[in-house]
Formats: sequence, C-alpha cells, structure tokens
Amino acid sequence: MFGNSPLKLDIDCKKTKTWERLPILTRIPSRVNISPNFTQENIMSKKRVLSGIQPSGSLHIGNYFGMMKQMIKYQEQSELFCFIASYHALTSVSDGDRLREDIINVALDFLALGLDPKKSVFWVQSDVPEVTELTWILSNVTSMGLLERCTSYKDKIAKGLSPVHGLFAYPVLMTADILLFQSEVIPVGKDQKQHVEVARDIATRFNHTYGETFVMPKPQINDDIALIPGVDGQKMSKSYNNTIEIFCADKALKKKVMSVVTDSAGVEDKKDPDSSVPYQLYKLFATAEQAQDLADRYRAGGLGYGTAKKELLAMISDYFAPFKKKREDLANNLDYVHELLNEGAEKAREFATPTLDKVRQKVGLKY
Repeated sequence: MFGNSPLKLDIDCKKTKTWERLPILTRIPSRVNISPNFTQENIMSKKRVLSGIQPSGSLHIGNYFGMMKQMIKYQEQSELFCFIASYHALTSVSDGDRLREDIINVALDFLALGLDPKKSVFWVQSDVPEVTELTWILSNVTSMGLLERCTSYKDKIAKGLSPVHGLFAYPVLMTADILLFQSEVIPVGKDQKQHVEVARDIATRFNHTYGETFVMPKPQINDDIALIPGVDGQKMSKSYNNTIEIFCADKALKKKVMSVVTDSAGVEDKKDPDSSVPYQLYKLFATAEQAQDLADRYRAGGLGYGTAKKELLAMISDYFAPFKKKREDLANNLDYVHELLNEGAEKAREFATPTLDKVRQKVGLKY
C-alpha cells in the first residue's frame, strides 16, 4: 500500500550540537538532534509552550482552528512542545488497531499542516514512559476532593463514557504532561482551563511538601477563537458526529458541506450572516475582505444558501489542497514519519529525565 519513494523535506535530522549543562528550565539537551532554532540564546528568551491532542478519530477543522494552527504558529515564537496524547485516548478508544492507525494519522496531519520537528519537540506520549511514573508520584499528593470537583469527568460520563479510574484520574496525567517538561504556557480551550488549574494546585502541593521543583504553569485562553460550529450548528465535536474532517475525501466533503444546517429563508430574503453556520465556517478560511463581501451579499438578499455552501466548499478545498499533497507524500514514506516520531520521543526524554530524576530524589525513590 505504501511506496518507498524518497520524501524531500527541509529537515536535517542528523545535525547535532552539544551544549554545557544549563539550569533545568533553560537547558538544551546534549545528545539529541537540535535545530538551529533551539540555540542557547533562543531557548533562554522564549517561553516554553506545551499542548497535546488526542488520537481518537479523524481530526477536523475545529481541531485545526482551535488548536493545531495555533501550535504551528507557536513554533516560530516559542519553545514548542507538542505531543500526541495516546495515553489519554485510552479513556475513549478500546480498539488497539484503531488507536495505532489514529496515532499515525494525527502525526501525518500535523506534519502535513506545517509542524516542523526542527522548530519544536513533537512526540507520541506513550513513547515517553517517564510521564506515567510522574503521574503515579503526583497521585500521592492529589486529593480526591480536587478530582471530584473536575467537571470534565461528570460531562464525559453524561455523554456515555464508562466511569473508569483512568477517566477520573485524567487530570493527574495531564498534570504530569505539563510538569514533566517544566512547561510555562498551556494554550487550552475554556473547557480545559480547570485542568491547568488542577496542575497548578498539584504543583503547589508538591513544591510545598518536597521543596521547589516545578515551574508554575499558566493557562492561555485565546478569546479570538470563537466556538467553531459543526454541520448541525452545535460545537464541532467527534462526540456529536457533526465534524468536517481536515483531509476529507472530495465527495464526502461536498456531502458534509451541503448538509450544513440553515434556516428557512428563501433566496431573495435578506439574511443575517452572524447567525448563519455556513458563514461562520466561511470566515475561518476567508480574508477580511472576502468575509465582508459575503456578509454584504447575505444582507442584500438574492444569495441562496446553496450558493453560499458551494463557496464554502471551494474555500475549504482550496485552503487544504497544498497540505493534502504533502500528506500524501508523507503517507507514502511512513518509515520517515516513524523516524521523526522516534527522534521526537528521544528529544522529549532528554528534557523529561532530569525533571523525573529530581522528583525521585526529592520523594526518596533514589537511595
């Protein structure tokens, strides 16, 4: 199914440079492949940003505009740590073959859309076992009351997920993800802000009990990112089965876009663009001038929803077309993708190991 044709991308995975040991928050690993962006000067002047995404199904445009596009932007201005949250996915995915496929698909999507392993640390969560050890250690300074107050657990149970320990203890694993890499900035949606606050609570308790160990992370909420609607007008979410996938096949994409919910206004009727789902989706891809032009046509009347949906379809297709070609090239060279993920995990472990060593020393596990 997959060919062996070489993939020519501007990534030099063999270039290394050794630095003297720096303090834990600003250190550059000495044995991993470092890009020119990860210089001693840059790493000491940039904030460390961390985020992850679950491989629990095909990624959609809500994922792209809500998280992925922001991460790709962060790699240019911050010290970006971005991971595929495979352990977290176990709370909702119980099919091993599906999870394996989804992990690779998320990697393909991110790399195709512009995540650059030369400018970031990109890995699969389960390839860095230090996170599970830290999770257990942190579990012993985490009160039951703190976890019981987390609304995400209750919300997911209400949606039909099994009330298992992994789902209940999810915030502790997320805390370990954050603290293991001494992360400073955590971009999250409003629904995940509480989990970063939990991470701060756990870090505070650990630091109070054992001495200063962890950086205090701060959530970053991007208020500019509005709620991204799905085809039914609700928040776009795999759990609602209302998504438009980033790399949707052409026929399926057309079917989904043409099924986007609208009101009963006729072609000649004037329409409110701000209450129109097709327009809200169109704005995500359009320039300010394009969005304004379409809004004016909505308000003037004479624009049918069928026409608006066709313009939305063309906008989505054109936007992702160059990324789709790059994804196809990557999918035809999976050995290369695995190599990038392995090197990303090695780089991540170089950052994780000193933190975990320090924690083990503090709690008495090193003797």
